[in-house]
Amino acid sequence: MVEIEAFIQAYPHVSIIILAALVSLFITIVNYFILDKEKMRDIKSKQKELQKQISEHRKAGNTEKMMELNSEFMKHSMDMMRHSFKPLIITFIPIIIFFSFIRNAFLATTLAKTWFWWYLGSAIASSILFRKLFKLP
Repeated sequence: MVEIEAFIQAYPHVSIIILAALVSLFITIVNYFILDKEKMRDIKSKQKELQKQISEHRKAGNTEKMMELNSEFMKHSMDMMRHSFKPLIITFIPIIIFFSFIRNAFLATTLAKTWFWWYLGSAIASSILFRKLFKLP
């Protein structure tokens, strides 16, 4: 543990990028094993088709049909959210504990005020990369 903190103190920018990538990898692996990828892809394709239909009815001025399709779209969105909530429950506690460690570790570095933004940017980039590598929806 002392070695990790020494590395963070010596190389704060590299450390935050590595830590963000590790957390993103952890979340991606949990998603990979917990999510029903086929169901998620199916929901996304249905939503894409509904978006096309909504757009067509909007252009035609058919607000009644547009509202009906919008309601169906929202049902699919809720189903997707409910399904993706499972991995969130599994990863929430470890990440909260990890964030307290990160916050304390970076307080004495040059990133003390901006560590979160460095983390967020690195996490988004690495999450996109890992989701593509694992072929997650």
